[in-house]
Amino acid sequence: MCKPPKPNGKTALIVGMAKSGVSSAKLLYKKGYNVIINDLKSEIPGLEEELSGIKYTNRLGVAPEALLEEADLMVISPVIPIFKPFVKTAIRMGVEVIGEIELGYRYCNRKTDFVCIGGTNGKTTTTALTGEIFKAHHARLGEGRAFVLGNIGIPITEHALETRPGDTVVAEIASLQLESIVNFRCNAAGLLNISEDHVNRFGSMENYIAAKMRMFENQTEADFAILNADDPIVSAVETKARKLFFSRLHEVDEGAFVRNGRIFFRMDGVETELIPANEVRILGAHNLENALCAVALSMCRGVPADIISEVLRTFPGVEHRIEFTREFKGVTFYNDSKGTNPESTIKAVEAMTKPTVLILGAGNYDKQSDYRPVFRAFNGRIKAVVVNGSNTDAIMKAAEEEGYGNIHACPDDFHELIYTAFSYAESGDAVLLSPACASWGMFDNYEQRGDIFKQIVNEMQ
Repeated sequence: MCKPPKPNGKTALIVGMAKSGVSSAKLLYKKGYNVIINDLKSEIPGLEEELSGIKYTNRLGVAPEALLEEADLMVISPVIPIFKPFVKTAIRMGVEVIGEIELGYRYCNRKTDFVCIGGTNGKTTTTALTGEIFKAHHARLGEGRAFVLGNIGIPITEHALETRPGDTVVAEIASLQLESIVNFRCNAAGLLNISEDHVNRFGSMENYIAAKMRMFENQTEADFAILNADDPIVSAVETKARKLFFSRLHEVDEGAFVRNGRIFFRMDGVETELIPANEVRILGAHNLENALCAVALSMCRGVPADIISEVLRTFPGVEHRIEFTREFKGVTFYNDSKGTNPESTIKAVEAMTKPTVLILGAGNYDKQSDYRPVFRAFNGRIKAVVVNGSNTDAIMKAAEEEGYGNIHACPDDFHELIYTAFSYAESGDAVLLSPACASWGMFDNYEQRGDIFKQIVNEMQ
């Protein structure tokens, strides 16, 4: 099936009008495309205001397959699988199909350095930390800028046209975004870990891993792959890039590691000492791994060790990731709403140093996750669990199978869930929101879930 030529320039069809879709539409309009916007929803509050200043054709609520004849280029949302029938049809018709990160990459200055972070857990923290390091580096140089973009919340397309030679784009890259890349290339790519997540979306763990690995497919011998030596899947990555490793458990030949409680980086036979590991400000063993990845990503791109050390000492972490919220009546509340899968919640649990009441669930979307490992990780840290949402039965079953009995199902009211958790805590304890589940169906996203948690906690009297 072939698509007939059009007389009036190129047309871009944007399918999915969340953040990445809005930014893609704006960028393509600036580059002279006729823009068609499309989404399953027929109305999206605030969208007209977000797209003010550009011309576009509104096709919200229309099946995308009905619009393919009009398109030369289709930019799809990360939540749309590349194997959807309408996507396959578009490709057969000769419509180029890409995602937002590919589009953004194409319009970034080719002499911009791309430093990218992937993995199941820890991406946002590592991206934010690495971004702060590169911002400090460019500030000292007095030239260039560091843009912190991608899955962290600011699309690459939003700032692509601003990039100049010598700039650095530090980008969080998710597996859902990597499905649709073509030329996207990381000059330095850090892969933190791989554990079960999004199996419902990809169909199998093998497909999920394959999507993650696309981060390395366009790298050359001039690039770097920064790999977690303690993760067997990650450490076995195949890439043309030069491999550096990081480990908090043992020394590596080249890369970042901890020796006698201090952080070191080694490359080309030169060993650099940074700071004591206990001076890294962000909490938890998993965050030490994140810090080591950031060290390797930064050092291999020429950032001085003293800049890295200072940022490691001062970086407070990111919102919604083991975020201190409040101490009330001797109980410390932590917001870990970004804990959207069991592995992420395990890391938050392992970071707790006080007896903790854990809030699980708090969402109505089923990722088909295995929750048993969460209960295996408690090791006496968790004194009680409260749970609600559509995954309640699966979580309760996992607790029973692991022999954990102090778990309580609550009505699907978030306010009541938090107050129930507080009722099981005593002075000196902690309450941790780390749901191990997606927020969808109950909240718009994990940020909204975390914001509401903080609002409720801060209003306690």
